[in-house]
Amino acid sequence: MTAQATAPITLVIGSGPGGATVARELARGGQRVLIIERGKDWRGSRFYGTYPGAVAYADKNALLFSSEGFNIVRPLMLGGATSMYCGCSANPGDWWLERYGIDLRPDAAAAAAELKVAPLAPELRGRVSTRIAEAAGVLGMSWAPQEKMMQPGRTKDFDCGAKCMLGCRCGAKWSAAEWIDEAVAHGAELWTDCRVDRVLTSGRTVVGVEGVQNGKYFRIDAERVVVAAGGIGTPILLRKSGFSAAGDGLTVDTTAMVYGHAQGTEGRQGDEPPMTWSFADDDLRVLYSTLIDPWLMYPLIMARKGPLYPLTWQRWGRTLGIMIKVKDEISGGVDGEGRIWKDLTARDRERLGAAEAVAGKILREAGCSPGSIFTTPLRGTHPGSTARIDTVVGRDLQTEVEGLFVCDASVFPEALGRPTVLTIIALARRLSRRLLV
Repeated sequence: MTAQATAPITLVIGSGPGGATVARELARGGQRVLIIERGKDWRGSRFYGTYPGAVAYADKNALLFSSEGFNIVRPLMLGGATSMYCGCSANPGDWWLERYGIDLRPDAAAAAAELKVAPLAPELRGRVSTRIAEAAGVLGMSWAPQEKMMQPGRTKDFDCGAKCMLGCRCGAKWSAAEWIDEAVAHGAELWTDCRVDRVLTSGRTVVGVEGVQNGKYFRIDAERVVVAAGGIGTPILLRKSGFSAAGDGLTVDTTAMVYGHAQGTEGRQGDEPPMTWSFADDDLRVLYSTLIDPWLMYPLIMARKGPLYPLTWQRWGRTLGIMIKVKDEISGGVDGEGRIWKDLTARDRERLGAAEAVAGKILREAGCSPGSIFTTPLRGTHPGSTARIDTVVGRDLQTEVEGLFVCDASVFPEALGRPTVLTIIALARRLSRRLLV
């Protein structure tokens, strides 16, 4: 059965920071917009921000892996990746302008001002996290308070520990779902729990999409389509739609935690807001930050290290953690069936090893016993570069098909090695101005 919808001017696929920004800007500009989101709106659920909830709304129940064993957590819900992030912000690198002629600075600044991006107040950065930053300072590394898309003043019940990565229950952290709400208030239509399977074209012009909602086939005619399904979802959809170059290559900002156990921490790092301090080593292409996994995830992650590692669960309360995030090179890929392959290049492994050594030194300075320090299995935190600028899309984010655009982390021409949300918003603001002309 075919369901026909009245043709909107713009169809937006995905409700993460890219899709939400485009939808909001176009709706506020008076254009007709339809937003299609594969997941549900979980914000009103009692399970939102809980361990059972995270399992339910993460792709493959949070057990999405590359063939080489990279764990990738991909939220399938309204708000996309901003539903399960640490609320961190980073300005786009100067390389966007220097290497690609794309100046994202004005849009990033405007978005940061609107979202009141700023570090958390000193008393909220956490004693243990601050202890780690101070230990790094003793070793000559100048760690700085991490910029946040988080406003504790928005809630009377600010409660932010490691579990906030499961979803923000107190409402302090910005989510792209807020801008979806705004788009809807300005007349946009929203379909949730709806999977788009293929973009439809006529010659070299987009004409709509088809997919499934509640087990029923649908087709929607559209004059323009903006694909914003993320670094994994976008290449899957584009591959199925005939774009063979999509998914050829992948970056994930390769991430690992370096943990150690210490005495006398005057608190538990897992009870503190995550990533309150950070340091970017641009020469090594590594970002360091204060971070520890939630307590229930900790033994599950450790189980992948070996049979004895889950026994460290009992020491979670005195565990100190440093996240190391490598700006990895393009390798691997994603196919139309959703299979992911990704491994480290030799240079990436070298950088990772050097970063592990640095993190170990900091933890020892912070009071961790040398024999307690270990590194977690690798994970991919920011899938991207799967529909790259100058490969799948032009610098205006349009594909070779007229009216078909892409706006999410998949268009990154290289890994960021930084929090990605502000860069995606800046790209979406830039695209929106073109679409409003």
